[in-house]
Amino acid sequence: MSQKIKKILAKKNKIKIVSLTAYSKNIAQIIDKYCDMTLVGDSMANVLYGMKNTHKISLNTIIQHSISVRKGIKKSLLVVDMPKGSYKNPIQAKKNAKLIFKKTKCDAVKIESNNKNFKIIKEIRKAKIPVMGHIGYTPQFKSRFKVEGKKQKEARRLIRESISIEKAGAFSIVLECVTPSVAKEITNKLKIPTIGIGSSSYCDGQILVTDDILGLSGFYPKFVKRYANLNTIIEKAVKKYSKEIKTKVFPNKKNFLYGK
Repeated sequence: MSQKIKKILAKKNKIKIVSLTAYSKNIAQIIDKYCDMTLVGDSMANVLYGMKNTHKISLNTIIQHSISVRKGIKKSLLVVDMPKGSYKNPIQAKKNAKLIFKKTKCDAVKIESNNKNFKIIKEIRKAKIPVMGHIGYTPQFKSRFKVEGKKQKEARRLIRESISIEKAGAFSIVLECVTPSVAKEITNKLKIPTIGIGSSSYCDGQILVTDDILGLSGFYPKFVKRYANLNTIIEKAVKKYSKEIKTKVFPNKKNFLYGK
């Protein structure tokens, strides 16, 4: 077990774990200063590539962005999402996890749970690759968004699922859009940290998509808090740039590389 994983585990029930997504070196080196974990999420399918869901982002695309992100990471734990279709069975999952690990030099991979792939986690762990689980609303397996755990039967299933993921060898687990009461119970039952997204403050940590908190994505559900509105800032800059070119303000002599 790496020292970075040990540090994450040691925060359980003590210090809240801070996590954000990154898809490039430039963003990664900023959030690395303040985050415990950096996730190269398959959310890039929506955020960067304008896809309707995360189902068609390729393994190679994830890897290429992860290589870029790795260059900006010094201290945080780098986790890479395994995209849909890259872990259909234990053999394929292990092969692709090893490929991600080798090419990106990440610290762990993340897979979404369909309440069936516990053997897949075990197989990846056999390759000594740390795994982060993911339950609740899992975009790779569910086409319709809804809060999970409202009904007692559903709550019990989520709790069993989280315990099975822990037993399979995961070092942490994302709880996405799970009711506060279920998130609290799971967090209390598990020895591994829970990372919430839209799942209350009862989790051991939180993760959001960086583009969402910066006001870049246009996606602002209730569980997302915007800490900046970069869309407006960028638009003002581009507008000024356009105006200065048309009015011949830019470039001026100060911007010339040579001569007059």
